[in-house]
Amino acid sequence: MKAEEVKVIRYIAEMDGEDITPKQDGGVLKLIKKEGSGTELPMTGDKVYIHYTGTLLDGTEFESSRGREMKFCFELGKGEVIKAWDLGVATMKAEEVSRFICKPEYAYGQSGSPPKVPPSATLVFEVELFKFHGEDVTEDKDGGVIRRIVTKGGGHCKPTEGTTVQVTVEGMFGGGAFDRRELSFVIGYGESLGLPAGVETAIMSMEEGEESVFTLTPKYGFGKAGNAEFHVPPDAALQYRIKLSEFEKARESWQMNMAEKLEESSAAKEKGARFFKEGKYRLAVVQYKRILAWLAHESDRSEPHGKEVRALRLAVRLNLAVCYLKMQEPAQAAENCNTALELDDCNEKALFRRAQACFAMGEFERALNDFQRLLQLYPENRAARAQVALCQRRVKEQHEKDKRLYASLFRKCSDRDIKKEGLKDEKEEEEASRATDVENGGRDQKAA
Repeated sequence: MKAEEVKVIRYIAEMDGEDITPKQDGGVLKLIKKEGSGTELPMTGDKVYIHYTGTLLDGTEFESSRGREMKFCFELGKGEVIKAWDLGVATMKAEEVSRFICKPEYAYGQSGSPPKVPPSATLVFEVELFKFHGEDVTEDKDGGVIRRIVTKGGGHCKPTEGTTVQVTVEGMFGGGAFDRRELSFVIGYGESLGLPAGVETAIMSMEEGEESVFTLTPKYGFGKAGNAEFHVPPDAALQYRIKLSEFEKARESWQMNMAEKLEESSAAKEKGARFFKEGKYRLAVVQYKRILAWLAHESDRSEPHGKEVRALRLAVRLNLAVCYLKMQEPAQAAENCNTALELDDCNEKALFRRAQACFAMGEFERALNDFQRLLQLYPENRAARAQVALCQRRVKEQHEKDKRLYASLFRKCSDRDIKKEGLKDEKEEEEASRATDVENGGRDQKAA
């Protein structure tokens, strides 16, 4: 029997750990050194934060996170770490400390990890799990839609806008379910079915066959309005359990010729206009974004469709800007106006809507500049003239506010300096007095 095998047998005997491998092949044994708190365990895709120390069977330490200032973080079950860690950490509770003995096939295999880990080495890891949380699947990574995977899906393809999906959804709030349905619909039309925007964001992060639980902040739920039909109050955080059974992607841009792209774009533009009139701004945005995706790689300078492509892009950017203004997302509105002005630097609507967006963001001077430029180009624009006067008032108010703020800061700094100077004078007087006392005391002694 090899010396390594003897060490493994002895270590296992001493450890008396639990086999946590799916195959029950003894590849990863676990011994809890300190019990964790709560009952919740990490799920696939969760971000986990740990400290660890790795040793060989003879006790030689080859790696540790303890000496570093930051805890080690990875996404569970994504293959970012050795198999033993993906398996082991998934069995731990927060604040738990456990020891894992890991056979080579669950660690660094036959090659090892030179120079510290030899080939075909059985390793021991002591792991402390501090915390874990789900994956943020929002584009802005603002924590608005957090995913926790219950059952992992298959494949690498995910739904996109325009994809037809078949899903089972269960919406929950306050400990109870308010919505249970099996649905088949096109991504981008969920709002018309009473689904909040966050549900579609969630579905577009999923693989076929996946089942996950998503937590939605109010922004991605029903927002300030709530939902009377489902008895969901305003500003409610929601949970949705979603299973993506299957999906069929819409045709991609590269699958269409120019004539087909323009035909599809024209139809999408009409749908967007209809949704806008109905007040369904998010649905309108989806249609306009689809047009931009189709035309993303088309030149607006080539004939015979160049002018048509350019005009369509400009119209879509202007429409997106007004949609975002209605949705009270002025930063997005301004961004689309900037792109529109790159296509037409004197466009009346783009200048007006960018000024509106700047005003909504409290950037009154920028808004004033845009409105004034608009009047230079289009003197008959009465709406812009009225906005100039309003902007001038706001700029003046802002300047007055800044003056008061700076005056207050100046007074505080001045008072602090005076106080420091006074303390300095007192200290100097005290030191001078002490010196005088010492000198007088010396004289008194001489006189005596």
